[in-house]
Amino acid sequence: MHYHHVDVFTPRPYRGNSLAVFPDATRLDGAQMGVITRELRHFESIFLTPDGDDHRWRARVFDLVEELGFAGHPVIGAACVVHELHGGSAQERWTIQLEARTVQVTTERRTQGRYSAVLDQGPADFLGQPARTRAEVASWFSVDERDVDAALPLEVVSTGLRYLIVPVRSGALDRARIAVTDLATRLGAMGADFAYLVDVAALEGRHWNNDGVVEDVATGSAAGCVAAYLRRHERLDEGTTAVLRQGRFLGRPSEITIRAYGTGTSVPSVEVGGDVVLVGTGTLDLLPE
Repeated sequence: MHYHHVDVFTPRPYRGNSLAVFPDATRLDGAQMGVITRELRHFESIFLTPDGDDHRWRARVFDLVEELGFAGHPVIGAACVVHELHGGSAQERWTIQLEARTVQVTTERRTQGRYSAVLDQGPADFLGQPARTRAEVASWFSVDERDVDAALPLEVVSTGLRYLIVPVRSGALDRARIAVTDLATRLGAMGADFAYLVDVAALEGRHWNNDGVVEDVATGSAAGCVAAYLRRHERLDEGTTAVLRQGRFLGRPSEITIRAYGTGTSVPSVEVGGDVVLVGTGTLDLLPE
């Protein structure tokens, strides 16, 4: 079984968020996909099957712990791979169906093995501002109450996955770590799947798996939530492209373009994009039982 190794949210190889893309996973079941993802040790892997024509695909995404209903960087990376394999024009548009939602991705070939892509994540859902003190939430991430930006709320936002957006002041990201062992339970109680810390002034963020063991290099699903959050609170002009940075603390600097349309809690369209480099290909000679 063949797969592609790509780096997402970077114009340079060996930066950004790496990914394994399986362009034809018809023979695999979900259990096998999970085993393969843990074997390859990318933060996530994406498994594609055709859905009627070359421009429609079904996808399943796995991280090192579980299957995800939606993810940003795997979808963007996968779209660039199918462009490489099936695209006849410099620019193409793809429909990718995931468990949580069906999305559109526009890809553009830049040079050999290098692409850019924009993912339309669709509408944003604002799921509430939790009744937790800033001091309590700050303690979950090894920062102080004064590190949480008092001008902006803690808020749960979803464009496919539900993120608690935690706005922090300059310097707080450097000290941030997950400090509790039951973060998933605490987030679940407020209707969130994950948390994303964002320095709004610097437009830089950090995200970890809920166990705090693995930090993500660049989180496309969260970037869409950040775009919607900033638009709702008038920190991002409608239709204006901004660059959200992530991965500095892992030595893999990444740049995610974000854009949102709408006003207040009505944000019908959120777009996330970036550069993609096709780093290499591989073959699995043996599959999990």
